[in-house]
Amino acid sequence: MDITQLILDDHHEQRRLFAILEQIDAADTATLSVVWERLAAFLEVHAAAEEEIFYPELLRAGQRVGRIGTSEAETLDAIHDHNDIRDTIAAVAGHAAGTLAWFDAVAAVNVANGDHMAEEEREGLTDFRREVSLQARHDLAVEFAAFEARHYAGVRPVDKDPDEYVRRAEKVLGGGPRSGSLGIGSLREP
Repeated sequence: MDITQLILDDHHEQRRLFAILEQIDAADTATLSVVWERLAAFLEVHAAAEEEIFYPELLRAGQRVGRIGTSEAETLDAIHDHNDIRDTIAAVAGHAAGTLAWFDAVAAVNVANGDHMAEEEREGLTDFRREVSLQARHDLAVEFAAFEARHYAGVRPVDKDPDEYVRRAEKVLGGGPRSGSLGIGSLREP
């Protein structure tokens, strides 16, 4: 098991769910609603798992190999992208399922998410495979899978300040081996 493969598998599932939405009749609002709810929760959990597990380790890898500037830039961009995805997800709620405005809002989420996935696949995941051992990627995959399983029903969406996220992550990294939460807020259900 490899965290980069789990992330790619999640990306595939996200693309599949967007494609399913595109093929459901607009009059079938009940099905559109439940598929959308599943996709929206999945997108939120995926982003939270990356922020809790993947991106701090990308920063650690950048520090270790002397490419912290690159890993910081990739992480800042990813957190900004996650905020955009969260914001476009929230905008869907302002429209009745099956309406043209609803489909347009869902399409905006698809564009924001698609842009993020393409960039992440091209940059962050590639760098991570090059710089992080297979054993470490396996151990992180176990954490990632457990995180997503614990939060299968979703997480509370919270935008993060990208600069503050990186500062906190790097502060935690300064403490040596992976020490757990970044202290960026609880993702547990209230």
